[in-house]
Amino acid sequence: MPWLQVHLETSRDRTEQVEDALLECGAVSVTLTDNADNPILEPGVGETPLWETVKITALFELPADQQLISADFLALLPDYQPGDLHWETLQDQLWERAWMEHFEPIQCGERLWICPSWQEPPDPQAVNLRLDPGLAFGSGTHPTTFLCLQWLDGIDLSGKTVIDYGCGSGILGIAALLLGAERVIAVDNDPQALLATIDNLERNGLPAERLSVYLPEDAPALSADILLANILAGPLISLAGKLTDLTNQGGMICLSGLTSEQADEVMAAYPRFTFSPPAQRENWVRLTAAKS
Repeated sequence: MPWLQVHLETSRDRTEQVEDALLECGAVSVTLTDNADNPILEPGVGETPLWETVKITALFELPADQQLISADFLALLPDYQPGDLHWETLQDQLWERAWMEHFEPIQCGERLWICPSWQEPPDPQAVNLRLDPGLAFGSGTHPTTFLCLQWLDGIDLSGKTVIDYGCGSGILGIAALLLGAERVIAVDNDPQALLATIDNLERNGLPAERLSVYLPEDAPALSADILLANILAGPLISLAGKLTDLTNQGGMICLSGLTSEQADEVMAAYPRFTFSPPAQRENWVRLTAAKS
């Protein structure tokens, strides 16, 4: 079944009003996206932050009447003009399948591949992490995740205990296990992330006892040989004391989720660590250091 779709622009303070008007006109869904280049880097769990300029896309089930919908919308919000509404017809397709076709295996270093769960690995002899990106929270495609995976692929993890702080999908912790780590403690403040981590652990055939998941307030007193934190600059700075304490003496820390402009400030928050030169992909940076 084909669909009728309309796009329009609005400001952040009018978003709710425009969304309500479209739903009143019969929209079956309304989507909000950034209409400029103003990324929101650090939303809190459960928050729905918005950009300064918002693109709103509404979907209507055909045979909806485009002219009638336009007239109803403009009657509700008369300051808009007919030319502000950009219409198109979408042919029906299996949207999930179309999305899946665009996700390909990713090589992260010499040994490690991230492979979508519905495809066979390109190299069956490699270290293949099977992942369902539909679980969200991280699939290896973002530069920060890729940088962390590349670092893990290049170090000796044999027998190591790893903390994945802000684990998301669990991709980093599971990669560490596949690359030789003995045990992983995965921590995240979103319960859905912990469920995604457990699902991906099972998908990779790893024993449940090798990975434990915790909300931050529930995590027991522990420390690790390697600490991974692919979060964002603000939390990396505010959590510096805690992440330092979670890392064993002589242990390694891998920090990402920050831009090149933020690297110096983040490193300054970790005075007990000796940092290697930052690694960069696009404008994102990975910091690694040893605790002295």
